[in-house]
Amino acid sequence: MLKNALMISLLPLAAAGCASTGAQVPVVPTTPAQMIQARGETEAVGTANADAADDPAIWRNAADPAASLIVGTDKKAGLHVYDLSGKDRFFIDAGQVNNVDLKDMGDAGVIVAASDRNDRKNAKLALFRLDTAAAKLVPLGTVPVGAGEAYGVCLYRPETGTGAGKLHAFNVIKDGTIRQFELDLSGAAPTGKLVRTMKLATQSEGCVADERTHRLYVGEENAGVWRFDARAAGAVAGAKIAAADGQNLTIDVEGVALAAEGEGNGGYLLVSSQGDHAYAVYRLSDETYVGRFRVAAGKFGSTEETDGIEVITGDFGPDYPGGLFIAQDGYNPPKAQNFKFAAWADIKAALGLD
Repeated sequence: MLKNALMISLLPLAAAGCASTGAQVPVVPTTPAQMIQARGETEAVGTANADAADDPAIWRNAADPAASLIVGTDKKAGLHVYDLSGKDRFFIDAGQVNNVDLKDMGDAGVIVAASDRNDRKNAKLALFRLDTAAAKLVPLGTVPVGAGEAYGVCLYRPETGTGAGKLHAFNVIKDGTIRQFELDLSGAAPTGKLVRTMKLATQSEGCVADERTHRLYVGEENAGVWRFDARAAGAVAGAKIAAADGQNLTIDVEGVALAAEGEGNGGYLLVSSQGDHAYAVYRLSDETYVGRFRVAAGKFGSTEETDGIEVITGDFGPDYPGGLFIAQDGYNPPKAQNFKFAAWADIKAALGLD
């Protein structure tokens, strides 16, 4: 998260920044961005006057889309569970948890993983089961994931090939180390086996895995977005697919999310361009840049200094018929930080996407 509050003076956006800061630093817009408006928002996280809200994850209820749930982190305190109206249904004191992801494991339930940074020298993965009927989190335990400060996390469950059906977690350490663990949830307490380690040169955080193509995307905050082979036996070297060039993508590079559509590698990769309060979009089929957008002021306010983002395609009810996009809002006065909801259909229409 950028340390100074920001303001885009040439755009119709609210003054931006962390809730805990007051300085205003101009940001010059780069490549033009299309404007959309939020259709909803969550209640604020519990920690006021601080950079606290960080990352969301979405569980889509296929049988009853209106009953879908969102898990969001307050990185000073724990995890919230929100419903689609934005109501805070549940909070669990998990301490300092940074990023969050979830995976519907069928009969095994919905597993939620958060990067546990309570010990800044020894990273852990905090695991929970999401009780979707009660909208609450049930702790399963923590798994040590090695030295360093836990920062980013994303889950991966390959559908085909070696290890199909096994749940993996990619744990992004603040120094750019990426460790892949195979998780075992069958015992009284969860365990993890380290299967691979990768490395980026500098501070990294956001990540997402595409289970259809076995690709892992990771954001290196001051450099750009990298692609790795997500398979446990894959090469450890990555390829940079998008540079933080101050044009399409402005540092810090933060949240990374996947809007999967159609067959094969259809859909889009979304990246939080925190430095100018925008979101860059790349086509998955060839990893080319297709446009960028901002969440402008409206009924629910604009978004600034976004850390984590998430997008899930599919029906979420009449307000979000084609999918739901969620962005952390780093400046939400007079309340504490929260998460804003937008319709994926609005984003596609604004950018002219298929």
